[in-house]
Amino acid sequence: MATFKWLSDYDELIASYTIHDLRESGDMHYINIEVHLKDSSQLFIKEFNEPGRRKYSFHWQSRSGELILRWDNAPHFQNLPNFPHHKHLPDQSVESSYDIPLEDVLQYIANRIY
Repeated sequence: MATFKWLSDYDELIASYTIHDLRESGDMHYINIEVHLKDSSQLFIKEFNEPGRRKYSFHWQSRSGELILRWDNAPHFQNLPNFPHHKHLPDQSVESSYDIPLEDVLQYIANRIY
């Protein structure tokens, strides 16, 4: 993940961003980024990736801090299909998801906003 290609791919969506942490070593990377979107919502990105292991959380919230949607793979909803991949909804319910890449999250958000 030497560059953040998605920054230019989603220029119409992203107003600004702050990199809180970025670590790369060989095939491992960890990112912690706060993205401010042009509709005033925010996306908090945390992703750790190394061969055979990936942990992620993509937390999308309104300007006022209300959850819009969060995708993650924390292993705490074992009864859901596609465990541990799931998404948290604004009504505090949880649904099954898939091993979602950041690009799919950004595309989903772009489709919802535009």
